[in-house]
Amino acid sequence: MIYFDNSATTEPNSDVLETFLEVSRRYYGNASSAHKLGLEAEHLLRKSYQHISQLLAVKPTEIIFTSGGTEGNNLAIKGIALAYQNRGKHLMTTTIEHPSVINTFQALEELGFEVTYLPVDQSGVVSIDAVKQALREDTILVSVMHVNNELGTIQPIEAIGQLLKNRKYTFFHVDNVQGFGKIGLDLKQSAIDLATISGHKIHGLKGTGLVYQREGVRLFPLLHGGGQQDNRHSGTENLAGIVSLSKAIRLILEQNSARSKHLQLLNRRMRDELTQIDEVIINTPENQAPHIINFSIPGLKPEIVLHALEERNIYVSTQSACSSKKASESSVLRAIHLPPNQRNSAIRISFSYHNTIDEIDVFIRELQRIIKELKQDMR
Repeated sequence: MIYFDNSATTEPNSDVLETFLEVSRRYYGNASSAHKLGLEAEHLLRKSYQHISQLLAVKPTEIIFTSGGTEGNNLAIKGIALAYQNRGKHLMTTTIEHPSVINTFQALEELGFEVTYLPVDQSGVVSIDAVKQALREDTILVSVMHVNNELGTIQPIEAIGQLLKNRKYTFFHVDNVQGFGKIGLDLKQSAIDLATISGHKIHGLKGTGLVYQREGVRLFPLLHGGGQQDNRHSGTENLAGIVSLSKAIRLILEQNSARSKHLQLLNRRMRDELTQIDEVIINTPENQAPHIINFSIPGLKPEIVLHALEERNIYVSTQSACSSKKASESSVLRAIHLPPNQRNSAIRISFSYHNTIDEIDVFIRELQRIIKELKQDMR
C-alpha cells in the first residue's frame, strides 16, 4: 500500500498505541478522585503537562488538552471573542482557512461579531499590508493558519505576530495543525497568543490535541462542569489520550530533527516527475510546505482518478465529495483564482516521514497509465 493522504490523517505510531493501551489498563482512575488510583492518574497527568511544555518550550499552565483541531480552533476563536467582546467585536481571518475556522467565524457573525476575511495572492499567501490595513481599534482577534491543508502554502506567521504584539487587546491565533512537526514555528518568538495542534496529524490518535494559550490571555470556556484544566476545559481528562499525545509530539519532533530534508527530497522528486506529465498542472507554488503538493489534471474528474489509484492500492485525496453525485468545488483553489478546469480536477498528495522515493516512482508510473486509459475511454 502507498499512502499519500497524510494531511487527512496519519497512521498511528506503534509506540503511541502501546502507550495508550498501557495507560488505559494501569491508570484508569479519575484524576479528580482523592483515592490512590485518582492520585496516580493525576500524577501522570501533571507529568504529561511538564513533558509537553518542555517539548513546546512553553509553560505547563499554557496548555489546554482538547479532542483535536476542530475543538481547539473553536475554543481559541470563540473563547477570545466571548471573553473580550466588551473590548470590540471585530475579528479577522483569511479566505483559505480550514472549515473549523471559517465556520466558527461565520457562527460568530450570527452573534453580532463583524469578520473581515482577508484575501490571499495567487500563491495562497496573505500579505502583511492586508493585515495591517484591515486592523481597527476594535479588532480583538486575528486568526491565520500556519500551513494550508490543501495547497501547503506557508503564511508569514512571525511577521504577523510582530505586527500585532504591541496591540494589547488584539490576540493572534494560529491553526498549526498542518504545520506542526514539519515546519518549525517558535510560539514565543512569533508572538503567538493561541495555537492549535492535533494528535492524529502527527501519528498520534484521533480525539487528541491541545491549544497553547499564552499566559495572561483569557478564554471564555466552551464547556462548563467540574472545572478541570483550571476551569478552561471541564470534563474528565482523557489521560491515555493525553499521554499518547505527549509520546506522539516527542516522536514527530525527533523525526523532524533527524530527517529534516527527507520531505524536501520527496517533494522535489514528485514535482520533477509531475512536470514531465503533459496533462498535469501543479497548483502548489515552489518553496512551500514540503509535505503537500496539489495538482490538477484538467478534463479528468478527480474522483475517477482517485478511485483508479485506489484500485492499485494507492491512496490520495481530492477536493470533490466522492460519495456525492454533486461535486464540491474547493474554496481554497477558488480563493487563489485558479480557472474552473483546474479547481474541478484537483488532487492533493501529502507525505509523511515514512514515505519513500520508490513509492513516488510507483505512483507516477501508475498515474501515467491511468491518464492514458481515461483519455482513451473519452474518445
